[in-house]
Amino acid sequence: MRRFNTEGPVRLDDHYGIPPLERIDADHVLELIRDKRYFVLHAPRQTGKTSALMALAERLEASGGYHCVYVNVEVGQSAREDVLSSMQAVLSALALEARLSGDGFLDGTWRETFDKTGPHNALSEVLALWAAASQKPLVLLIDEIDALIGDALLAVLRQLRSGYARRPNGFPQSIVLCGVRDVRDYRIQSSAENAMVLGGSAFNISAESLRLGDFTPQEVEALLMQHTEETGQSWADEAMAEVQDATRGQPWLVNALADEACFRNETGRDRSRPIGVDAIRDARERLIQRRVVHLDQLAHKLEEERVRRVIEPLLSGAEHQAAVPADDLQYVRDLGLIAQNDPVAIANPIYQEVIPRDLTYTTQATITHEPASYLDADGTLRIGDLLAGFQRFFRQHSEHWVERFQYKEAGPQLLLQAFLQRIVNGGGRIEREYGLGRMRTDLLVVWPMPVDGTEARTVIECKILHGTLERTVRDGMEQTLAYMDRCDANQGHLVVFDRAPDKPWDDKVFQRDETINGRTIHVWGM
Repeated sequence: MRRFNTEGPVRLDDHYGIPPLERIDADHVLELIRDKRYFVLHAPRQTGKTSALMALAERLEASGGYHCVYVNVEVGQSAREDVLSSMQAVLSALALEARLSGDGFLDGTWRETFDKTGPHNALSEVLALWAAASQKPLVLLIDEIDALIGDALLAVLRQLRSGYARRPNGFPQSIVLCGVRDVRDYRIQSSAENAMVLGGSAFNISAESLRLGDFTPQEVEALLMQHTEETGQSWADEAMAEVQDATRGQPWLVNALADEACFRNETGRDRSRPIGVDAIRDARERLIQRRVVHLDQLAHKLEEERVRRVIEPLLSGAEHQAAVPADDLQYVRDLGLIAQNDPVAIANPIYQEVIPRDLTYTTQATITHEPASYLDADGTLRIGDLLAGFQRFFRQHSEHWVERFQYKEAGPQLLLQAFLQRIVNGGGRIEREYGLGRMRTDLLVVWPMPVDGTEARTVIECKILHGTLERTVRDGMEQTLAYMDRCDANQGHLVVFDRAPDKPWDDKVFQRDETINGRTIHVWGM
């Protein structure tokens, strides 16, 4: 039985999947290869790049017109900037892949050539000999090119560039470089030259840069329906919509949610039961709590300073993005953390939830407040008491806790989310909306009502005090009411953080109720 794939390349015999070459403009790619072009294919991790390259290699070999070899050069990463060791690893990997494709030419060539020419010319020399000996035009697909580091990466790029003019008889007819980023965006620190080298100058022969996108809504539906066709298990319309909305088509997330709901969940393994929206929400929460590799790797990037410069204004709801180098913005886009198009926004709701939860993970674990303190005997969550508890906690501990955060500008919002997550986790859920220019963070706490099985939906709007308190509260109430209407919330709370360092706490802390359009908003000052 096939299943949803969350590890490695898609193999359509084993996995549900969208045929990889349908996700790129295969006709255009083949045209570039026919025209002897060198070009780039890039996309965030776990979006299907390797699957596309392997499918392309298979297509080219089957055509009979080319000899195509795929190689992953990540093996050279462990050598760091040691060009000699890195180049040995790359050439060894290339010889292995060629041999597996039935071509043993490199086995008797690369070591002798390496010893004769040295690491800074061996790759170029080996490719020249190989292309000359091949009975068909040689096409080389190089995966994980940006896993190489510093001078090792420069050595590969420059040797590929040096042989370009000799193609196709004395060098590969076409080379495809594949990685997370476009080569032109590389900023490569060369220790040997004591300089930063731009990838575009080290590899200025790239004809084009192609980006592999996320699944379209139609592709998400087609993927999920393969499970129905194979097992008979159906999907509720709301569940399909939830998969699309939560992932925005990010391929790994789509597969992971579906795999969790259909194969890991005991109820989901009952093929007579349709997959409902609750199963998808449960799968989402379990993926986040397990800190699965994809999400953990992504969250690890938050520690990088250049990532912080882009993400922090989104978390804080800043009015505008401060001057951020264009390269940093492109880097975070290439990682897949933010959407490809302006305005700058987190790429999808799952990442939108993972980011603040990861940034406050240790904070959640060390907050001593217990969920039972804020529950009635029948299990109803007392949101008012919870916010009063946070208000006391914030007054006593905020200066200490906020200083712990790398993302200090978003510290108050992150601390509130950590406190809420500590209490709500396991019983209900928190949905988050934040972003540049919003001047606020929107939180929706959803808690199941034990008596009748309905959901209590509470909006908590967070704002930083700007200008006068009256104006901030007035604007915040309008925003809270609008979010309540959109979320069909039962009640709304507005939290105003006053970050003036010299103002006494007695002047910051208050609680009052305000009315707008006949609705009551509970306002909390901190």
